[in-house]
Amino acid sequence: MTIQPARRLTVVVDEDARHGHRALYEEIVHRAHDAGLAGASVFRGIEGFGASRQLHTSRLLSLSSTLPVMVVIVDAAERIEAFLPQLDALGRVGRVVLEDVEVHLP
Repeated sequence: MTIQPARRLTVVVDEDARHGHRALYEEIVHRAHDAGLAGASVFRGIEGFGASRQLHTSRLLSLSSTLPVMVVIVDAAERIEAFLPQLDALGRVGRVVLEDVEVHLP
C-alpha cells in the first residue's frame, strides 16, 4: 500500500443555490471534471445551519426547503490550489474548507 499526501477541498452550498441553469453544486463538479481533478462527490445534508443561524432540516413536517450540500474533491495540493480560481469565478459559493490529508492507494 502506498500513502500519498493530498488536499481535500470541501465546499458547502445551499441545495437550491444556482449558477446559470445549473445547481451550484453541479457547476462545481463539472468544473472540477473539466479541470481534470481526480474526483468529486456530492453529499446532501439532512440537517444544518449556517451564518444565518436558521436551522434547515429534511424532516417531513419542516417548512425548510434549503438543505446543505457538500462537494468534496481530493487531489494533489497543487492541483486543488490551481482549481480555487474556478470557485472564485462563481462568486459566493458558501464555506470553502481546505484540509491536508493522506490518500491510501493499493
